Amino acid sequence: MLKGLLFDLDGVLTNSAKFHLGAWNNLAKELGITLTDAQLDGLRGLSRMDSLELILKYGGQEDKYSEAEKEKFAAEKNAKFLEQVETMTPEDILPGIPKLLADAKEQGLKMAIASASKNAPKILNKLGIMGQFDGIVDPATLSKGKPDPEIYIKAQEILGLEADEVVSFEDAAAGVASIKAAKQFAVGIGDSELLKEADYIVPTTAELDLKQITEVFSSKRK
Repeated sequence: MLKGLLFDLDGVLTNSAKFHLGAWNNLAKELGITLTDAQLDGLRGLSRMDSLELILKYGGQEDKYSEAEKEKFAAEKNAKFLEQVETMTPEDILPGIPKLLADAKEQGLKMAIASASKNAPKILNKLGIMGQFDGIVDPATLSKGKPDPEIYIKAQEILGLEADEVVSFEDAAAGVASIKAAKQFAVGIGDSELLKEADYIVPTTAELDLKQITEVFSSKRK
């Protein structure tokens, strides 16, 4: 029986992913690294340091910088990102999400955030939906990033639920892989080929319908 919903944040509840990717792209250029659209898109769902390591790998610079220098790069990127976060308002919540959250509350479902972003509380407050969630996974408590299942396992544990009692939402392949490794039901939002491992896929958040999702979830759990 469905008892809870778990959400990634960037690209699922709001379009802050574009701020992340823009900040990473600018940092890459400063380091003399040119990222393809596919490489940039592949950063979705990854933690801050995992994203930086991948960018350096793309540029053949994995061993060029010390850990202290890498931390400095990551901090610079985050500062640029936070400048954009300050401009966010409830208008930046993606289409379909307010109704999905309202329907979930009406049905008594618990909800938690499973995001690698250390800025999740700040973003949720800017969006005005912090109070909708029963818990947020603290990225500082994680030993591994997506696609490892740890973050989604922790999210379900925060709600006191089992893997077969939750539905999780992602817009990134790494996130979907994380959900499936946690043995949870995955809803993918975006490209059907990229997110083909998901149990249920919609092209945009506007197509999210809790009744439909629940029906598919129930049929696959039988």
